[in-house]
Amino acid sequence: MKNEIYEKAQMILSERRSRAISENDMRIQEINSKIPEIKEVNAAIFNTGKELIRTVLSGDKSDIQTRIEQIKSSNLGAQELCRKMLVSHGYPADYLDVQFACKKCNDTGSYKAAMCDCMRQLCGRLMAESLNENAQLTLSSFDTFRLSYYKGEDYRTMERILDFARTYAVDFTPSSGSILMFGKTGLGKTHLSLAIANEVLNKGYSVLYDSTINILNKIQKENFSYEKNSEMLDAVMDTELLILDDLGTEYENKMYSSTIYNIINTRLNRGKPTIISTNMDFGQIAARYDERVVSRLTSMYTCLGFRGEDVRLQQKQQNTIIKKGVL
Repeated sequence: MKNEIYEKAQMILSERRSRAISENDMRIQEINSKIPEIKEVNAAIFNTGKELIRTVLSGDKSDIQTRIEQIKSSNLGAQELCRKMLVSHGYPADYLDVQFACKKCNDTGSYKAAMCDCMRQLCGRLMAESLNENAQLTLSSFDTFRLSYYKGEDYRTMERILDFARTYAVDFTPSSGSILMFGKTGLGKTHLSLAIANEVLNKGYSVLYDSTINILNKIQKENFSYEKNSEMLDAVMDTELLILDDLGTEYENKMYSSTIYNIINTRLNRGKPTIISTNMDFGQIAARYDERVVSRLTSMYTCLGFRGEDVRLQQKQQNTIIKKGVL
């Protein structure tokens, strides 16, 4: 992981924590002015906390555990009274609790002497954003997907696929299923996969999207680099949604085939969703890839077969007609 990614993630978490504490201070001031009785209860809680520290540091071992339990019990009772008073005045019981984004690490990024999941996810998101800046793909929208280019049964098939993709994006979680989009070129596979990416990114999840050949080239370059780092491979495995565009356009060699299997298998084992698009049909996929890859794609992915005539060709023909009409 690049140091700048980690440092940026630390800065974001630090800002989150500071903001949560600042907002809590404002809520405390509000409640102190509106409900003075709670201010007195909170003062009592603070004083019991100081008494607990004095008891621990006193060095007097006689009956110290009993005294500590008495102080804790008194503190908990005061906290419960405070919560009941908040509710009776129309506030949530936890209104005076600091509302950290991560309840495990309280926005510190560390949990039980290890990196917290929130920190790992944030680093993955920042890494994906950094890698996506160099991708040759532009995010799309469901609203710009035109069913008017499809006719008859093709229209009905593509309407179902569009509905599925839109629902998938709306309901997306890091444990959503994986999708294989296959069919001839120019039928909207890249458009819909990137429309999903657009929605998933807006939900705050990390998405890594690029052509299969670009990702494989970057992983291969890492393998043969002097540093022998695994930055790209780690990002591919860890991102919450991976989109591999144009499977089958990469060179045929053992390393690429092995890497593709490793990506598919590892992400399935981790329960992480992947979207793969390809211009190949099942027969071509079976002829090109290891049977383990074919088995996982056909049995563990939702397979969406795109139908119709090349949309890009139709658009080009329409533009030509329009230009001739103008001329």
